[in-house]
Amino acid sequence: MAGGNDKPFTIDVSTRIKRLPPYLFARINALKAAKRQAGHDVIDLGMGNPIDPSPAFVIDKLAEAAHDARNHRYSVSVGLYNLRREVARKYKRRYGVDLDPETEVVATIGSKEGFSHLMLALLGAGDTVVVGDPAYPIHVYAVALAGGNVISVPLGNDEAFLQRIEHVLKNLFPRPKLLILNYPHNPSAMTVDSLFYEQTVALAKQYNVLVISDFAYGETCFDGYQAPSFLATAGGKEVGVEFSTMSKPYNMAGWRVGFCCGNSEMVRALSTIKGYYDYGHFAPIQIASILALRNGDEFVRQQADIYQKRRDVLVSGLRKIGWDVQCPRASMFVWAKVSEKHLAGQGTIDFSLRLLDQADVAVAPGRGFGDNGEGFVRIALVENELRIKQALRQMDACLNGKTKIQRPNKLVAGTTAAPAADTSAGPHAEHTLDDHPNVVGG
Repeated sequence: MAGGNDKPFTIDVSTRIKRLPPYLFARINALKAAKRQAGHDVIDLGMGNPIDPSPAFVIDKLAEAAHDARNHRYSVSVGLYNLRREVARKYKRRYGVDLDPETEVVATIGSKEGFSHLMLALLGAGDTVVVGDPAYPIHVYAVALAGGNVISVPLGNDEAFLQRIEHVLKNLFPRPKLLILNYPHNPSAMTVDSLFYEQTVALAKQYNVLVISDFAYGETCFDGYQAPSFLATAGGKEVGVEFSTMSKPYNMAGWRVGFCCGNSEMVRALSTIKGYYDYGHFAPIQIASILALRNGDEFVRQQADIYQKRRDVLVSGLRKIGWDVQCPRASMFVWAKVSEKHLAGQGTIDFSLRLLDQADVAVAPGRGFGDNGEGFVRIALVENELRIKQALRQMDACLNGKTKIQRPNKLVAGTTAAPAADTSAGPHAEHTLDDHPNVVGG
C-alpha cells in the first residue's frame, strides 16, 4: 500500500458549478430556518409556493390511477400522448393556437426543469443569451450551467425595451442566440399586450434569434386582463417556444407538471435531451393532470380571484405603511419599492434580513433577482388575507414604531381554502419544505 502522502483528499467540482453566481437568498433562508426552529411563527411571503390545495377532483383521479398497477411502470420522457393532446386542446380553447401534440408539445418536470434542459439542448460554450434585469434566477443560472453567457438588459415592456434588445443584437458579435422573455413577469409582475409580441417576432426574424417565453403566470390575471400567449402571435411558432406550468393556476406546484410548446425543432431538441435524462412523470400524475386541464378552467378563474383579493389587501396595506407600490394586473407577486426611510441606507438583502429578524416576516429582496432589482422587494400572495394583514401589522410595528399586535409564539398558519373547498381560516399543518436551505422563490 502506497504511503507518505498526507495531503487531504479534495474534490474539484466542474467549472460549470464554479461559474454559478453567488446564491443571494442563502442568508435569508438560513435565518428563516433558525427562527422557525426557535419557535417563531414566521409569515413567509418570500417564495411563490401556493399553500392552497390542488383541485379535489384531480387528487381523487391521482389516487384512483395510483391503484392501477399498470401505471407503476416507467412512463415516457416527453409525456403521455393524451396529456400532450389536452395541452394542445387548451391552447386552442384559450388562445386560438393550433399545436400538434406529437411534434409541438412536450411535458416537462415543471417548467424550471424543461427550461434548464432546453438550455443544454440549444447552447454551446460561449453562446450568448439576452435576458431582462431583474430576472427569475433560473433564466440566468441555467444559461451558465449550459456554458452560455448572459447579456442583461434593463427590463421593460415597451418599445424602448425592444430597442435596447435590438441594440445588443445589432452590435454584439457573435450575435446572441436566444432571447428570454417572461410575462407576466417574475419578480416584477410586469405585463405586456399582443403588440409587444408582434414586434418581438419581427425582431427575432430580422436578427435570427430564438425566443423563449416563460408563461408560468399566464392564467393568474386580475381586473379583466388576459395575458397574451407568445404563440398566439403570427409567426410566433416559427421563432420560439413557450413554457407553461400547472403549479400556479391549479395549485399543483409540488406535482411538477409543466409544458414546452411551439417550434417543432426546439421541442424536438428538448425531447432528445430529456430522453437521455429522465422517464417523465409518474403516470398517475399525468393522468390526473389531463383531468385538470380538461375540467379545471373554473377552478383556475376562482383561484385567480383569490389572488386578486389578497393583492388588494397587500397593496393597500403597503401604501399605508408608506411604500410606493404599483397594483399588478397579473402574477402572484407584488413588486414593492421600499421607502428610503425604511431602507435606512441598507440594500434590500440586509433590509429583508432585518424585517425577518424583527418582524417575523419573510420577503424576497429585489437584489436577488439582479442589479436592477435593488430598492424593491418581492412579496408573494401565498397567505390568506388574515395572515397578510397580520404581516402588515408586524411590518408597520417594525418600520414605523407602531404598536405590535401580540401573537402566540408558535401560531400554526391558517390558509384560505381553494375553490370548492372549506373557506374557513382554521389551523393547517406547517409547510414541510419551508426550512429547505436552497429554495429559490418560484
